[in-house]
Amino acid sequence: MFAPPRACDVRWRPLDGDGLEQLSLRPAAGGVTARGVVIGARGGKTYGVSYRIDCDAGWTVRRLGLAVTDGRRLALESDGSGNWRKADGTPLPDLAGCIDVDLAGTPFTNTLPIRRLGLTPDHGTVELSMVYVPFDSFEPVVDRQRYTCLTPARLYRYQAADRTFTADLPVDEDGLVLDYPTLFKRLGG
Repeated sequence: MFAPPRACDVRWRPLDGDGLEQLSLRPAAGGVTARGVVIGARGGKTYGVSYRIDCDAGWTVRRLGLAVTDGRRLALESDGSGNWRKADGTPLPDLAGCIDVDLAGTPFTNTLPIRRLGLTPDHGTVELSMVYVPFDSFEPVVDRQRYTCLTPARLYRYQAADRTFTADLPVDEDGLVLDYPTLFKRLGG
C-alpha cells in the first residue's frame, strides 16, 4: 500500500479558468497535517481560501480550519467516529456519520478516504457521507460519494452518489491525486 506520511509540497491548477493550489503535507505527532492555499474562481466570483486539516495516524480527520480572504472562517472538530462540533463545542448533528471532508476547489481531500480506507479491488465500491464545504456558501453539508480501488495505491474511481459525475484518479506514492480529469492537473513531479 502507501508509504508512511512524509513531508511534501505539491501544486495543482484547475483545468478551467485561472487558479492555483499549494499544499504542504507534514507528519505530525500521531498523524498528519495538511495546510493549503487555494485561489480561483467559480460562477464568476473569485476566491482565496486557506485550510488546515489535522488527521490522526489512520488518516481520520480530527480538525478542519478554513479562512477566506473576505474574512469568513470555519473551524470544525470531529471525534473520529462521525460526530462533529464547532470549535466552541456546539454539536453539529446534521453532519453525524461523516468521517471525511471534501473541500470544493481542491483535489487533496480525495486523498483522505483513499488513505484512510486502504481499499483494494476486493472491497468493491464503498459509499461514504462526507462533510462537503462549497467555496461559495462556505456552509458545510453532507455529500454522498463513492470510491472504488481500480489498482491498489495507483488508481481510484470517484463517483458522486447520484451518479452525475465520475472520475478515475491516478495517485502518487503518497496517495495524492496526479490528474483529476476535467477538473485539476498536478504541476511539477
